[in-house]
Amino acid sequence: MTRNDLKIVFFGTPDFAVESLRALVEGGYNVVSVVTAPDKPAGRGRSLQMSAVKEYALQQGLPVLQPVRLKDEEFVEQLRSLDAQLFIVIAFRMLPEVVWTMPELGTFNLHGSLLPRYRGAAPINWAVINGETQTGVTTFFLKHEIDTGDIIDTRAIEIGPDEDAGSVYDRLMHIGAELTLKTVEAIINGTLTTTPQAAVDGIEPCGAPKIFKDTCRIDWNRPAQEIHNHIRGLSPYPTAWTTLHADGQEQGTLKIFATRLTDEPASEPGRIRPQLRTHAGGLRRQGSGNNKPASTRQTAHAHSRLPARLPSDRYEIKRLNKTANNENPTDNHTDNALNPPISARTGDCGYYKRFRTNNRM
Repeated sequence: MTRNDLKIVFFGTPDFAVESLRALVEGGYNVVSVVTAPDKPAGRGRSLQMSAVKEYALQQGLPVLQPVRLKDEEFVEQLRSLDAQLFIVIAFRMLPEVVWTMPELGTFNLHGSLLPRYRGAAPINWAVINGETQTGVTTFFLKHEIDTGDIIDTRAIEIGPDEDAGSVYDRLMHIGAELTLKTVEAIINGTLTTTPQAAVDGIEPCGAPKIFKDTCRIDWNRPAQEIHNHIRGLSPYPTAWTTLHADGQEQGTLKIFATRLTDEPASEPGRIRPQLRTHAGGLRRQGSGNNKPASTRQTAHAHSRLPARLPSDRYEIKRLNKTANNENPTDNHTDNALNPPISARTGDCGYYKRFRTNNRM
């Protein structure tokens, strides 16, 4: 079998998937169709916006399918008519059995973790939130239970102590494309082997559930390291948040994109001290106690006070957005924290512009 002999249907939506699709197209593989999410209204004008995968597919002249319902008979018949031997799924919705069992050589998925760790919708976020020092990508064949299929191959990377989820996302996007090509080549050459996830030594299964609004709220009573991990694991999207109080009243919400740990002594918990102005003109929030503090810089008045006491930690907010009292700091939930709705604000962070869909990883 050659690259041209193998007919591939590619399923994906955000930029994370585009990188692998680009690698397939530029590598001369026979992608006969692309399946992606329907166009969605975005922006103030609510004009329809296509997914990143669709944009790239149209540029390359690839046929595009955009089913609303994946079990729709017309869509299923369209897939059958393509007579593809392999389906590849990256950052897309869960496929019904009638779809993923269709191709002769199976359907494989590129997942943003080292399975069986972090099965679920938000693997990259949860790896950073939990303070992992290593993660990676996995290709595996689909089966009934989500993210439990036999492993084809993996690639691992180290996570830096201050690295955020957006940075990890970008790196996994590129090595994921490399792993996708390696997996396809193994299928073409007949050298592919698989490993049941239960047979993977030294890795305990764990989940990576959807990110909800309450998940993103900062608990200032947690140790500094845990809050630092929580914030970077939700940056740039959907973003950790807290509320700002002044004169006994709630003034709004703060989205916090980055923090740094310090060894500076902590003072009164929860108060912004005007004399500790940072080089960027922001203010530091104080904590107290013997634990290693974290510091934050925030653009707020010197008398402003956050609602929760911070008995042992200090934070310095590097970047934030402040929203009005009647605005939610994030959506009620997302299927993948790195795939926000296409109408999400760009704010201070350029990553927002690239994470433009609400499908799972």
